[in-house]
Amino acid sequence: MSPSIVKDRYPVYLDWERFEQVQAMLRDNHAEYQRNKTRGVPRDGAAVLQGIVWCGQCGHKMAVQYKNANSYACNYLLRSQGAQLCQHLPADLIDARVVEAFLAAIGPAELEAWARAKHARQQTRDATNRAEAQQVERRRYQALLAERQYNRVDPDNRLIAAEFERRWETALRELRQAENALAHRQAQACKPEALSAEEQSDFLALGARLPEIWQRPQVNRESKKALPRSLIDKMILQRVTRDRITIRVVWRGGEISQLEVEPRVHAGLALSRGAEMEARVLELARHGIDDVTIAGILTQEGHHSARCSHVPARTVQLIRQRHRVLHDARSIRERHIAGWLTIARVAQCLQVSTSWVKRRIHTGVINVQRDPQSRQHRIPRKASLHSRNSNRACETISSSPREQTDEGINMTYRRRRLRPKSKFVSARRVQASDANPHCFAPAGTPPTEYDAGVADRNLGH
Repeated sequence: MSPSIVKDRYPVYLDWERFEQVQAMLRDNHAEYQRNKTRGVPRDGAAVLQGIVWCGQCGHKMAVQYKNANSYACNYLLRSQGAQLCQHLPADLIDARVVEAFLAAIGPAELEAWARAKHARQQTRDATNRAEAQQVERRRYQALLAERQYNRVDPDNRLIAAEFERRWETALRELRQAENALAHRQAQACKPEALSAEEQSDFLALGARLPEIWQRPQVNRESKKALPRSLIDKMILQRVTRDRITIRVVWRGGEISQLEVEPRVHAGLALSRGAEMEARVLELARHGIDDVTIAGILTQEGHHSARCSHVPARTVQLIRQRHRVLHDARSIRERHIAGWLTIARVAQCLQVSTSWVKRRIHTGVINVQRDPQSRQHRIPRKASLHSRNSNRACETISSSPREQTDEGINMTYRRRRLRPKSKFVSARRVQASDANPHCFAPAGTPPTEYDAGVADRNLGH
């Protein structure tokens, strides 16, 4: 029964025309509100999850912004109240994570699960057929009972006979309907055929190739947007910290999945464990551990920098220098090591400049080893310098490979003897040749005891 309206029956606050205007305004606002609540159709945009993303703070649908970078922004409070944006989240990172979960849900389509679902459906169908068959049997028994009652009635009692006849006809009609329904269901229910071995292999291969197919250019944006909508009802995004975003995926069946992504930040202190990592760096640095070792320890403990998945040594160095925790060079660079000499020590023993030794190291005349911790060149004492039993003090530290031979040493000696001395020759070079006479002596000249003693004192023996 439809309600009836009687106008101008009682005193009113609003006249009928004003009431209709208010109702029309409410309908328009409700339609706009419902339009914002709907998913909408997939459009030609780069954001894959457009239309199914919701804000985890205010609960409204998030819009898509393509300025500078693809992003999801909740601008409801900005449009309605002039407030700030609730959230502004990177779209590409979120889309990649959700698409990965979507492909993982449909990719490994297990045949065993499909077989179990098929078996469960067949059991349900058999149970329904048994129930309908029992219903037909009941209807048949009721029709038979109504027929017996009609046959036993006295024909003179027309009213009673008419009532039993009506009941019999009703029972027969219900019996006929139940039989038709059972026959129709049995005709419609066809037994599903089992998959062959080739079809099963193709099915599994297709599931493994879904990520590859997704990246093909033939799959347009509309298809990429429509496919997740077939399984995903909506998603709720919320930025928990500056470097962590939670994604709640509500699937069509009601299942909810919790995902997380870590967006890039521009500073180490913006990380959720940034302060902890900085304190750990300072603690290890004060114990004298080098930057490379500290970076490895922090990476093993689960830390990472703002832009990398690990902790680079440069990040450790910047943190340490910002807090004025400097390494003591004297504790790292050991000056005196048994069996080894540094570049400065070799130059001091030979009374030459360090650049003279470095040039020979660069040309390969002097073989050196570099300490990985202190990054300091170390030269074996016996392999590169004069010893008591050597015939030439500078044989392995000559200016060129040719000077390591007897002929080269003799020719070097003659050139330096015949070369006129310039007034610009430094006194240090002259002292070096006097202190090491066997560097320029003719081949075959044995060292004297005085020369051996000088060499021993220079080498620290």
